[in-house]
Amino acid sequence: MPHILIVEDETIIRSALRRLLERNQYQVSEAGSVQEAQERYSIPGFDLIVSDLRLPGAPGTELIKLAQGTPVLIMTSYASLRSAVDSMKMGAVDYIAKPFDHDEMLQAVARILKERQESRSTSGERPTSSRNDKAASSADGEIGIIGSCPPMLELYSKIRKVAPTDSTVLIQGESGTGKELVARALHNLSRRAKAPLISVNCAAIPETLIESELFGHEKGAFTGATAGRAGLVEAADGGTLFLDEIGELPLEAQARLLRVLQEGEIRRVGSVQSQKVDVRLIAATHRDLKTLAKTGQFREDLYYRLHVISLKLPALRERGNDVLEIARAFLARQCVQMGRENLRFAADAEQAIRHYNWPGNVRELENAIERAVILCESPDISADLLGIDIELDDLDDEDFNDIAPPQANNATHEPTEDLSLEDYFQHFVLEHQDHMTETELARKLGISRKCLWERRQRLGIPRRKSGAAAGP
Repeated sequence: MPHILIVEDETIIRSALRRLLERNQYQVSEAGSVQEAQERYSIPGFDLIVSDLRLPGAPGTELIKLAQGTPVLIMTSYASLRSAVDSMKMGAVDYIAKPFDHDEMLQAVARILKERQESRSTSGERPTSSRNDKAASSADGEIGIIGSCPPMLELYSKIRKVAPTDSTVLIQGESGTGKELVARALHNLSRRAKAPLISVNCAAIPETLIESELFGHEKGAFTGATAGRAGLVEAADGGTLFLDEIGELPLEAQARLLRVLQEGEIRRVGSVQSQKVDVRLIAATHRDLKTLAKTGQFREDLYYRLHVISLKLPALRERGNDVLEIARAFLARQCVQMGRENLRFAADAEQAIRHYNWPGNVRELENAIERAVILCESPDISADLLGIDIELDDLDDEDFNDIAPPQANNATHEPTEDLSLEDYFQHFVLEHQDHMTETELARKLGISRKCLWERRQRLGIPRRKSGAAAGP
């Protein structure tokens, strides 16, 4: 059983990470600082060290020297992303952003330990067997995504073909479908796997800062630029740059990105000199870039540079029985996290999970199951605890088999699979906005408030008056 040391001063995060790793068959020790880790343990004796970057006293990077070859995985917030990249230059094996996604953490830990085992095997040591982590591996353990429906199997095949190349990849799919997992699989199966994977959400960076964040700046380039700083593109040199929600990138930044793709070089804001970078670009979006390009909202030349290889990630409602497999994996995780045992889905809950349209995709499913585990007072989770609005009367479970066609004479309930996402969104918002806030609506749909506002604008759905929901 691999032995992992967690060094984290925040007790809640440390405990949650310990439980996550222990339930996946890892032996775990913990400390609140580098000094405590030194006093309590022989640091080189661990198989992996997972450490926060910012700790009381010495920073987490000090463990790289003390580990004497043991891999160190650095945890950091987005605000200190550049520091995490610097830590990799100092010898950290990888970094992961906080708050971390459980699947991403498990996948990173499994990959690092596998690489360590392989390096040991070359010196005559027999590698230990890896654990069976259903939530962080596909059927063959390479891709890191749950699901075996035909569209996903086709996607896995394309990932394996594309990953070893340096071709630019555009991942398309609705919000919440797991586009970053696809990007990470492409990176991990590429020749750049040991170099950084820098993930950037273009929608999360203010428009006034995005060029500086991506391409860096020189001292004095703008007010507050007291020192020169490298950008995230430069930080990804030798590795992979993942730009999520690239449709939100301003036109000026698009022009600079085009230069990176065409010439393989960047120019920091305020600089007159260019420098070469070796970066593989993976982009993702839930928007129709081709339509945006036609209307002048996205550079057409950049669109065609991005569209070398296009991977389509299916929505959850298009994945048949995968939804139950994913739901059961989420249920197992939540039960362990919350100390619940022997919870299972009742028949009507499984039926609802399979039939519901899931406009928020995997993210909405995870939220629904977390809610159900919290509220459940018996071993069986019923459909109503999932908090989804669906009619289940007179529905035969066989009608939801992803192979069988729908019955033509079952017209008592309009099948939600015939509704477009926009139709469902409009229906849901109009039905619930009188008694739910914008934040609650967005959470229920599994999208951000910004995305909710954009869809309202696009579909012409007026927001309720501020006093409409005022009542008892």
